[in-house]
Amino acid sequence: MAILAPTSVSKDPLSLRTSSNSSSSDLQRISLNPPRIFGSKMKSGKIEQTPSRLLTASNNCSDLTAKASRKPLGLTEELKNNKLESVVETDDGSCLFEDMKRRFLSFKKHKYMENLEHYQNLAEGQAPKFMVISCADSRVCPSTILGFQPGEAFIVRNIANLVPSFKSGPSETNAALEFSVNALEVENILVVGHSCCGGIRALMSMDDEVEKSFIQNWVVVGRDARLWTKAAASKLSFDQQCKHCEKESINRSLLNLLTYPWIEEKVKNGILSVHGGYYDFVDCTFEKWTLDYKEDNLKEKHGRISVKNHLFWS
Repeated sequence: MAILAPTSVSKDPLSLRTSSNSSSSDLQRISLNPPRIFGSKMKSGKIEQTPSRLLTASNNCSDLTAKASRKPLGLTEELKNNKLESVVETDDGSCLFEDMKRRFLSFKKHKYMENLEHYQNLAEGQAPKFMVISCADSRVCPSTILGFQPGEAFIVRNIANLVPSFKSGPSETNAALEFSVNALEVENILVVGHSCCGGIRALMSMDDEVEKSFIQNWVVVGRDARLWTKAAASKLSFDQQCKHCEKESINRSLLNLLTYPWIEEKVKNGILSVHGGYYDFVDCTFEKWTLDYKEDNLKEKHGRISVKNHLFWS
């Protein structure tokens, strides 16, 4: 049995796996292939589409810099079947949905048709082994990162991969939990957090006195993780505190899972296991750990939770 304590502070208090040589200041500068971000402006009574381009990301997750490129973007209108259709084209003339169409047809040819029997079986029903709760961040796709194939994982994604407690009331996350645990009878619940999480940053920078937005009303689910982080890592930089909280919030979500009676009962009986995972997309590493359930561990001591099977993939 191992003890996971992201709230304890050492040279590198932010890592579940101790390393004295890593800090947020040591991250190497990364370059991105800039995606298009489409905007619009009004010109002579018409909407003219303009692309913006994400150019650089420095060694600080908060330093993402967006610059606008003012090349005019084609907006063509076609009359088809007596309906006016707008077709947005990129500056090289290709259509976004044409690219999507090619990818779908490639999937159909190389995945679906070559595994037709498997997909026909899935049409009859699903029996995934995993329920995965991950962030909605576009850089964090569980199927891509962890290789889940259709039928293997029931996945729900939300801002900051948070799990509200049972008493918090209905949400899409606990509805998905109820269905996956009670109807699909999954054997594992995996909560996956990640580096540079904007939801956690919003949680850590939230002003309790200011009127809350939709985002703030959601991320407040992680307030316990924020409190533990502020107490344990108050002398660290804000970026380091955010990274600390990214991991702490996963552990709080694991504990929140046990507030659901039907989850705790299955965990207690060894039918269901709950796991935490942390994906660092800056250096492409993944940490995984499993909550070591014991009734006497439900009452936390000094912010620690007991874990087992703690792995680090790099």
